[in-house]
Amino acid sequence: MKKTALAIASVVALSACSSLGFNNAPVTAAPVPTWKDAEANEFIPANQRAASALIAAAGQQIDPSRPLIVATLANINSLEDSSTFGRIIAEQVSGQFTRSGYKMIEMKFREKVFIRQNVGEFLLTREIKDVAQNHSAQAVIVGTYAESDKLVFVNLKLIRPVDNVVISTFDYAVPMDKTVKALLGRR
Repeated sequence: MKKTALAIASVVALSACSSLGFNNAPVTAAPVPTWKDAEANEFIPANQRAASALIAAAGQQIDPSRPLIVATLANINSLEDSSTFGRIIAEQVSGQFTRSGYKMIEMKFREKVFIRQNVGEFLLTREIKDVAQNHSAQAVIVGTYAESDKLVFVNLKLIRPVDNVVISTFDYAVPMDKTVKALLGRR
């Protein structure tokens, strides 16, 4: 009886090991990205190119010596929601404007901006004029993103707050890879 129970337990244990990948087939973990992989990632350059395109399309309509504000990009399906994806794009766009010689106002240190914890700094249409006036901003960079199964579509706009006129706009898409899924909170 003990031998039969031991034999059954052994078979169950071996089959469990087999289903967990402990059989003859080697189990390989996903490779950890290297510094070279991180440097080759196209996410940051895509956002920097988008910011440069906004600047180029705006031409003389914006003055580098006058301040600009950037808002967190909103999910197009819920304009009061965002994600790490929307926040990091706003940061990278702001960085590219700064590197291009534009004076950017850091909204994280300002009052009277619609800030939701774990979401970001939102500038709703009705608030753009007030916030820009309070900070003497000549223009505001806003944006949205829309998720599909394979791509995330991004729209950026540079808006003149005194009359809500769109000065320039740029659209682009990024692939829905593992990194982008994580930034969107989709894991």
